[in-house]
Amino acid sequence: MDNNEIITGLALELRRGTLVLLTLSQLKKPMYGYNLVKSLEDANISVEANTLYPLMRRLESQGLLSSEWDTDGSKPRKYYILTQDGKKVLEKSEKIWFDLTNKVNSILEADNNEGQ
Repeated sequence: MDNNEIITGLALELRRGTLVLLTLSQLKKPMYGYNLVKSLEDANISVEANTLYPLMRRLESQGLLSSEWDTDGSKPRKYYILTQDGKKVLEKSEKIWFDLTNKVNSILEADNNEGQ
């Protein structure tokens, strides 16, 4: 297998794992799908709408998000926001993320320092 394929696959797995966390973190205030895509792009994280919409529907079915249609504008938009359960999951997930990334960074930095 080509190394580029391995790296691409690894990057895809890492992105999938963090997309839920990023989505939850951005939905502390109501947002519609395209707005969320743009918010992530502004942070240099590109995500396809056809990836994000099914994810938001899944998170809603899990009770982590709620949604409401706004039909007052020129076109109807479905806004998503964290539920109380979503806030709890986000808080715990953030702690796990920071703990894990600190440990991973420590290992990788030690490995890099040994190689110098």
